[in-house]
Amino acid sequence: MRPATHIGALFLALALSVPATAQTAPQDETIVVQGRLEKLSRWREAETDHVIVISDGSEAELRRIAHNLERLHFLLAVLHGRVDQPDDTRKLRVTLVGDSREFDAMGLRNLRFVPGPWRSGFDVQNYYDPREDGPVLAATRYDTRVQLERGTSLAGILPDLIRATSGGAPDPASNDAGLSAHLAGPVGSNARFAKKDDPFAVQVNDVSVPVAAEGRIYAAFARNWLLTHFPNAYPRWYIDGFGELFATIEVKADGQITYGRAPEGYARVMDNVRSAPLAEVLTGRYPAAAGADSRWTPFHAWALAHMLFFDEARRPRLRAYLAAIAAGGDPARAAEAFGDLDQLQRDLASWDNRKLPYEQMTYPAARAVEPMLRQLTEGEAAFVKGRLELGSRIALPPPPAPGIDPETAAAAEQALRRARMARDGWLKDLRADAARYPTNLQAQLLLAEAECRSGNPAECRRAADRALAADPNSSDARGWRGTALLAEALAAPDAERKARLRAARAEIARANRADPDNPLPLLAYYRSFAEAGEAPPDIAIEGLMKVVDTVPAAPGPRLLLGEALLRRGDAAAARRALLPVAYGPDASPERTRALNLLRAG
Repeated sequence: MRPATHIGALFLALALSVPATAQTAPQDETIVVQGRLEKLSRWREAETDHVIVISDGSEAELRRIAHNLERLHFLLAVLHGRVDQPDDTRKLRVTLVGDSREFDAMGLRNLRFVPGPWRSGFDVQNYYDPREDGPVLAATRYDTRVQLERGTSLAGILPDLIRATSGGAPDPASNDAGLSAHLAGPVGSNARFAKKDDPFAVQVNDVSVPVAAEGRIYAAFARNWLLTHFPNAYPRWYIDGFGELFATIEVKADGQITYGRAPEGYARVMDNVRSAPLAEVLTGRYPAAAGADSRWTPFHAWALAHMLFFDEARRPRLRAYLAAIAAGGDPARAAEAFGDLDQLQRDLASWDNRKLPYEQMTYPAARAVEPMLRQLTEGEAAFVKGRLELGSRIALPPPPAPGIDPETAAAAEQALRRARMARDGWLKDLRADAARYPTNLQAQLLLAEAECRSGNPAECRRAADRALAADPNSSDARGWRGTALLAEALAAPDAERKARLRAARAEIARANRADPDNPLPLLAYYRSFAEAGEAPPDIAIEGLMKVVDTVPAAPGPRLLLGEALLRRGDAAAARRALLPVAYGPDASPERTRALNLLRAG
């Protein structure tokens, strides 16, 4: 193991010149909200300097994960030379959801983030959205296992075995205890239940690996950190590998942090799943889709990133490769920086034949401040999942492109109708839920945003008014009210339009004064000119630049800034803003427009 002081330049981060809390103590059983009692829920929120974590699990688990994420932030800052630098970016909001059924019920779709794609079984539930008002992440709290090779099923053997050893037929009511006793000897740790509801569906000698839930959270946090503090166009494998490298961090009580260790089960995966051709991975051609026959897993992404990061001779080549892709270069040409890719493949295959290096550092005791915890009220908790769902539920597919064949156009129209019906159904339920909490700020803010983003300005304005009644100083509430007024102004008759636009901008300005760092009023102010067909003034574009600095990973503000800069004739600055959107690994809804702007500029 080498000391961390030797690896200050270990990781490549290509900066784009992006310039860089109130906390509440835990509550009692009930609190007073607008003159009435509101019970507390089982949900808690932990906040540190750089992350907010929400969970309905145990307080100890929540505290540990939040604290470790803050430590991971410090570790990444050390490795990239960003310790104590100004940081005005919005905090990542992490929501820890229960089991897979809870996760599936939310209908979350990754519109702007698609990991892997991985071999079937490795696609652990994870949701990430770099939103305009700050990035959000949802992850499960439960560990899982991935089966690499099926074992021998004892489904037909166990009932007879139990009869023979117990002297009679198995008792389903007491089966768990009976099986535990009988399997402890001959089967031992190699036994595995395939289905929880089938006590005899046991396999022995299968090959499987654990997937730790906390590791998925740390990997996702590291990916967001990279895209936030060094926003560039990166190849998918690199973003995945970067995250995986920090998925296995270990934090000891004395503040020592270790990273770079191989994930548990690494050798089993590498022995059972042959690596995909690196020549295709590095050029972005593989894998095109996940599947049972795919040869790409998080373990392979870890191995490639680990070798390139820890092999000092290859580090300059990695830097040249990433710089070429960040500039919008062809990945195939960029991969030439590695030289002989067949040799690289052989080197990767033998990389784990030696003692794999890792690094460790000590987290300063002065920085080990415990997260601030508070318990959410039932009203707040009722909309935790709704805030996550918002991004997926109201997103509609694009209408049919002009000139496409009639059959494709009809299919696109049908998909659009289905999505609109699903959105309207979800919105109807949200209105009913919000009506139960008319004085709850978060409920009304969520409804206001959903209404505005669904094209319902009058309903948005009414929800914003209720939010302002709950908190007259809320910048978000006033921002959504201004957004609703803007939409109504744009739809007004010509004779009323100018006065209504002026009123909308005045409301947006009040929202900005309530919180000058809030992206919502800054975006609304710029859009009040762009959507009205007017040239945005300098201050509106400066506000847009500030938004990009505040939420660097969000593609929407970057797209708006690129358009604004191109109109001003600053093609170089526009290109810097648009490159991460146009040439990044994710086919976000903004990608096509960004590509067209770059080609036209």
